[in-house]
Amino acid sequence: MLKLFKREFYLKKIRGFYSDTGMIKVISGVRRCGKSCLMQTIAQELVEKNNVPKENIIFLNLDAREYRNTTKADQLDLLIEKLSKNINGTKYLFIDEIQNVKDFEEVINAYREEGDYSIFITGSNSYLLSGELATKLTGRYIEIEMFPLSFEEYEDIKKFYDKPINSNLIQEFNSYILEGGFPGAIQYENLEDKQTYIKNIVSEIFEKDIKRRVKVKNISVFNKVKTYIINNFGSSTSLNNIISELKKDNIIIKRETLNRYLQIISDAKIIYRCDRFDMKSKKSLTGEQKYYLSDLSFYFSTNIDNRINYGPVLENVLYIYAKTRGYNISIGKIGKTECDFIFRKMNNYAYIQAALTIMTSRETEDREYRSLENIKDNYPKYVVTLNDLLQNRNGIKHINIVDFMKLENIF
Repeated sequence: MLKLFKREFYLKKIRGFYSDTGMIKVISGVRRCGKSCLMQTIAQELVEKNNVPKENIIFLNLDAREYRNTTKADQLDLLIEKLSKNINGTKYLFIDEIQNVKDFEEVINAYREEGDYSIFITGSNSYLLSGELATKLTGRYIEIEMFPLSFEEYEDIKKFYDKPINSNLIQEFNSYILEGGFPGAIQYENLEDKQTYIKNIVSEIFEKDIKRRVKVKNISVFNKVKTYIINNFGSSTSLNNIISELKKDNIIIKRETLNRYLQIISDAKIIYRCDRFDMKSKKSLTGEQKYYLSDLSFYFSTNIDNRINYGPVLENVLYIYAKTRGYNISIGKIGKTECDFIFRKMNNYAYIQAALTIMTSRETEDREYRSLENIKDNYPKYVVTLNDLLQNRNGIKHINIVDFMKLENIF
């Protein structure tokens, strides 16, 4: 059996709710990001540290062969009832990929109301908390959204499984970018095998999280849209821009169809949309936006060229870092200039400008600092780079991206 790598960042968010029978623990995230292993780790901790009897742990992986025909609410109800029989005390119910069961919400809510089940569920798309579940469980669930490995976790899991780590930080970071953060890819030795594994994840997402849930009439056009948006991550775009670009390849698509396809890809947690935010009006702006990938391997596994364009790549790393920390994220518009990101939480702001380096010329340095210098408030401002000698200018903090992501508090 493969040793379980503990994702401590997520475990500490959920430990306080382990035995809470009134609160359903919902773990969401893109397929294969580590949700099942997180639940297995929780079950292991309950037995080893909380002295829960093994027989009180009920674990259902609805993607597994033995449960693949459990697709209806009544079937799930009977299965849980059968496995719970003759168990005394609190029962710890773990259900993996629960969205495979139609109308599962009634069943889960009913067992929650019984008061002696601590329930953990996972799902690989945004439908999990839409509609019925959110309505029925208002205030009675917590959501933990998981992402593929951060760079820090990537290094930790390599140590855990005795995989070599490059002593050159930049080369190690480049490996992380190309290989991505899916935990399962760590077990493969070469980049080609890792990227084949990622391609299979993309296929699995389409078959299990898209095809089962929504009807896509023209799969060929859908795939073109998916490929376009993945290949252009981190680029400013709009529906009109995408329609125009697809038209160059003789692909005609209606605006509402394109919008629906982008929403489907987003619901499958492949991409995240980042809107513009106007600092003067403190409002989000319509029109152009950017899309970022839940994992960069979605791009590098489907493209022959492994050269790294650090502009969008570093932005993508920072965007996902901010998502894991629960920040609201926008592209910052300040008059006629922009900064790459505004991270917001409560009434706190931080402004971020990202670049591989600012040391190539004085003009480059001025460009990266200028947008931040145009912001006249006193919230923290950062220029984040990968390989520079660090400096400060006009109160703006210049920091290495790896160090930035280790900060306890950016505000």
